[in-house]
Amino acid sequence: MSTSVSAKQRIEKLREELRRHDYQYYTLDQPSISDFDYDRLMNELIELERQNPKLLTPDSPSQRVGGEPTKEFPTVTHEVPMLSLSNTYSEEELVDFDRRVREILGGQKYQFVAELKIDGVAISLVYQDGIFLRGATRGDGTQGDEITSNLRTVRSIPLRVTSGKGLPKNFEVRGEIFMTKKDFEKMNEERAQAGEKLFVNARNSTSGTLKMQDPKIVAQRKLSMFTYFLRTNDITLKNHYENLQTLKKLGFVVNENIRLCKTIHDVKFFCEEWALKRSALPYDIDGVVVKVDSIQQQEELGAVAKSPRWAIAYKYPAQQMETKLNAITLQVGRTGTITPVAELEPVFVGGTTVSRATLHNEDYIKQLDIRIGDTVLVEKGGDVIPKVSGVNKKKRQKNSTTFSFSSKCPECGEKIFRPEDEAAYYCENFECPAQVRGRIEHFAQRRAMNIEGLGEAVIDLLVSENLIHNIADLYQLKKENVASLERMGEKSAQNLLHGITASKELPFHRVLFGLGIRFVGEGVAKLLAENFTSMAQLKKVSHEELENIEGVGPRIAESVVRFFNDKHSVKLVERLTAAGLQMKAEKKKYGSSPVSGKTFVLTGGLESLSRDEAKEMIESLGGKSASSVSKNTDYVIVGNDAGSKLQKAIELGIKRISEKEFLEMIKK
Repeated sequence: MSTSVSAKQRIEKLREELRRHDYQYYTLDQPSISDFDYDRLMNELIELERQNPKLLTPDSPSQRVGGEPTKEFPTVTHEVPMLSLSNTYSEEELVDFDRRVREILGGQKYQFVAELKIDGVAISLVYQDGIFLRGATRGDGTQGDEITSNLRTVRSIPLRVTSGKGLPKNFEVRGEIFMTKKDFEKMNEERAQAGEKLFVNARNSTSGTLKMQDPKIVAQRKLSMFTYFLRTNDITLKNHYENLQTLKKLGFVVNENIRLCKTIHDVKFFCEEWALKRSALPYDIDGVVVKVDSIQQQEELGAVAKSPRWAIAYKYPAQQMETKLNAITLQVGRTGTITPVAELEPVFVGGTTVSRATLHNEDYIKQLDIRIGDTVLVEKGGDVIPKVSGVNKKKRQKNSTTFSFSSKCPECGEKIFRPEDEAAYYCENFECPAQVRGRIEHFAQRRAMNIEGLGEAVIDLLVSENLIHNIADLYQLKKENVASLERMGEKSAQNLLHGITASKELPFHRVLFGLGIRFVGEGVAKLLAENFTSMAQLKKVSHEELENIEGVGPRIAESVVRFFNDKHSVKLVERLTAAGLQMKAEKKKYGSSPVSGKTFVLTGGLESLSRDEAKEMIESLGGKSASSVSKNTDYVIVGNDAGSKLQKAIELGIKRISEKEFLEMIKK
């Protein structure tokens, strides 16, 4: 069997497996593989397609990672216009809609399908011979922007559909692209930490993402899609409810909250039901869409202007309330970030009473022109986090003044500053009480050191009594001192100290995460622990070495280097080391080999191995594969057309070996 035939077979097998995993994860919500193993399969496919460009096809799962930037989006004309729905805000208008349908259809029997109205962006997908051909926005209903490259990155959109008896191969699908509440809040948190402008809501962020001209950035943002429309000439379409079942069989994600309704009273009940339950959904909805089920009756009802007569949108009132802004206070986080908080007259919004809401940063306050004493609009961001979203300036007091940030930290009185490229202010006083409490809370949390009994109330008590000033002080606590505190006692003190002692056994990456280094989350902490197996090694690492690790960008690298150059941080780590915490990653046991413990760098093209295969060989035998040459490199494996890495290896006197010599080393 030739190499090309072998590669083709492996590529097809990988594609089939990845499509199956995508379907299980995004359509069935039943993942059967870890993210690590999925990424391993994807990386192998990408490398094989790179080596065999003639085998690359547009429906390959590898095309989801994002192609080259698009200078502009071409305009496409929808074969059938994408009509907008008429809106209704009352049950009386729903009844009137039913009356109009009944009058046009005469004595015919009819029923409705009620679906949740996803608060997202409408798009159209065209498939030819079962393969995703083109995707476009709704635009003005007649024409939209072709955003195929961006839509390929949305994993809930199949690039090739399931084939079978009774299923079409040539068709158009329409649906709603959206971002879940969780993913939206996470993205905004990351933007806030980076000092970037925040998105107002999930729909705006989805719309903005789809308009981006670099698909690679779109691929990094987690967009999802629910489909609700099918148009094809391959099979006879009888009713809307059955069409939704067909979409599921084709591999599309259809919202599970749909209902066949015999009467308009059933529709009203569905609307009332979801008005109460919508806050529990993981995505935003703004109403219910009601459609006549029969396709024949839809055609008979037709459309008026740009809206169909056979469908209507019942819109829920916005979960937004007015209240008075009594004051703006400044809150200090564990990293010294100072966040303005609105102190409000209590108001009931989205099922809870809200008295405090985030104002994000100084720019946000200026952008909305928020002033103390204003009547402000309060809403639940993602139906969870309260935020001030606007100002009723008609009710503004004549003598109101703009808000100015204090020049001093509200907790410790030290000066605060705002970096030129960021939106947030910071307090750099390492002993600031608010930061001390925040760092200890972060350190003690379940995902870090998991110290039982060390909640916010106990931390406040320990800090206020001057028993702890940093996380290292936890390991110096005496039982008698803790037991004598109010609301503690012998048993509580014993349980707390037991939890602190138990934390010493947790692995190195948990300690790294617990340190609270800015931008170093759980994933990055594991990555650092894998590449630098001890705290001592990590202390000496350079900005360049960090940035060369896949997954560690310049922002993270700068933060890590700054942390280990800070005298307070160095002293803290020394004390934690002395206390007995795990400061080394647990070494995997490998057999004795010339590769074990050595660091290799690949440069140029290899003849018999892909880069991933070579890296896997190195790591499986206890070696380390690095992406750049440094003084810590033991060997540089030189392939065809080697580049600057070879020159650097020569300059540093690093040993160079050929692919053949490397394979001989492996055999030993």
